Amino acid sequence: MTSLSDLPIRDDLRGKTPYGAPQKVVPVALNVNENTHPVPDDVAADIVARVATAIGGVNRYPDREFTELRESLAHYLGHGLTPENIWAANGSNEVIQQILQAFGGPGRSLLGFTPTYSMYPLLASGTGTVWLAGARDAEFELSPETAVAEITRLDPDIVILCAPNNPTGTPLSLETIAAAYDAARGMVVVDEAYAEFMPEGEPSALTLLPGRPRLLVSRTMSKAFAFAGARVGYLAADPAAVDALRLVRLPYHLSALTQAAAVGALAHSDEMLGMVGEIRVQRDRLVRELAGLGYRPHRSGSNFVLFGGVADPHATFEALLAQGVLIRDVGIPGHLRVTAGTEAETTAFLTALASLGRPDGAQSSAAAPVGSES
Repeated sequence: MTSLSDLPIRDDLRGKTPYGAPQKVVPVALNVNENTHPVPDDVAADIVARVATAIGGVNRYPDREFTELRESLAHYLGHGLTPENIWAANGSNEVIQQILQAFGGPGRSLLGFTPTYSMYPLLASGTGTVWLAGARDAEFELSPETAVAEITRLDPDIVILCAPNNPTGTPLSLETIAAAYDAARGMVVVDEAYAEFMPEGEPSALTLLPGRPRLLVSRTMSKAFAFAGARVGYLAADPAAVDALRLVRLPYHLSALTQAAAVGALAHSDEMLGMVGEIRVQRDRLVRELAGLGYRPHRSGSNFVLFGGVADPHATFEALLAQGVLIRDVGIPGHLRVTAGTEAETTAFLTALASLGRPDGAQSSAAAPVGSES
């Protein structure tokens, strides 16, 4: 049988592994940071009606500029943004890929602060951009001083900041983002895929856009909007940066069906985001109860929790999987990551984990978790 190594693949792609998380059918899947709440029935009905209308015109190419979607996204984001500030693509991964196609490429570099989203180096490789791994502070934090020092040391063409960071959940201050922008000579991308899960009133990097034409703020509808299967990502930036992405996008890259579905979901943004508060409750519950079980959960502003103190991550992962609970081994020694699901899913995970015994070997004085705290 022919293997990948037998093909004349690019030399810089040899030995690399495609991105992917285990795809298993289990009762409780908490491994890929999805919003595990379904789309509300009335919203789903409206989306289906809009898609049905769009079907009537699929013999024609879709609106290349996805005008209505950009208007809807600008309205949702606020901050004085107009459709000219907005771009969208098939998931935020494609948005970032287009940024690298426009501003990266052979002879240019992308700096990220590891551990961070594992797709960044893969997207860099796919576009011929050199990946540079910058250091973080203790507990996966990133201070303005450290960000500036690493940018000065590595002199990248593009800086990408994941805020909150995946897979650690670590929030990122606006001070760090502003300092990074001032220190960088090229584009600065803030990936806010999990921004809606930050505490109420926490400012977004969108507030930093005025006067910063090299700043791009990426978002997604996959997480808070429970729209992972629809594949809609977007960004806000100076109109000139948006024009740069037009140079590299494929013709008609957003289908008429995708556009119709996304516009429908955004028309019900309040209802679609109504579940975010419950997810925050379950995330905070995970932090409390993981600590009570003897683990070391890290600070999280996202819809997941990274926890340390795991003696054998692979064995713990397999033991949970045997009980029908799928979480994520992200490759950080002594750590695992779990998505905050529904109350029932969170309880199932905590109960299964508690059944494995405390990681420190001490006797647990508490019963297995049975529900969220009031």
